[in-house]
Amino acid sequence: MVANPERRAQITDAALEVLGANGSRGLTHRAVNRAADVPTGTTANYFPSRAGLLLAMAHRIFDRLSPEPDRVTQLADLPPERATVEYAAYATERLLADSTLALALIELRLEAARQPEVRQALEPFLRQGFTDDVNFHDGQGLPGGRPAVLVTHHLVMGVVLDALTIPLDPHQSPVDEVRQTVAALFT
Repeated sequence: MVANPERRAQITDAALEVLGANGSRGLTHRAVNRAADVPTGTTANYFPSRAGLLLAMAHRIFDRLSPEPDRVTQLADLPPERATVEYAAYATERLLADSTLALALIELRLEAARQPEVRQALEPFLRQGFTDDVNFHDGQGLPGGRPAVLVTHHLVMGVVLDALTIPLDPHQSPVDEVRQTVAALFT
């Protein structure tokens, strides 16, 4: 493995852009080289296998989607019921801030359904992320526990998928839709 973290991030970010813009069929080492503006063969030097590239993409996507600590601190100051609503809205906001990145996450999940090696790479991140969210939720004293976090995850991903494809209600803001639904469910 080549040990230049900046170049790895550059290549992985380019791979996420390619995946989000072109789908999994467009994700090739050559396409990533072009998108990253690196010499032919560079992506293969860093990630010899597709599975290795996808694993790096899984790591990187969650880094890029991490919440801003200051915003989390602001939300923690809200009453628990209101914080539950706003955390879900903020997750939706982060996903929709970069539609290509959100599409790349969806594509990674679709690839995981079709390819065992992708599933093997992505599953630990998704499960750990969920566990971390449950622990955070409980640690903040938010209502509903694990079931509330699970429902919120499904709601957010469903709303994001809807917003990125064919919105059922194109006049409704996806973030407001999440706010209203979570408020109706948990407050």
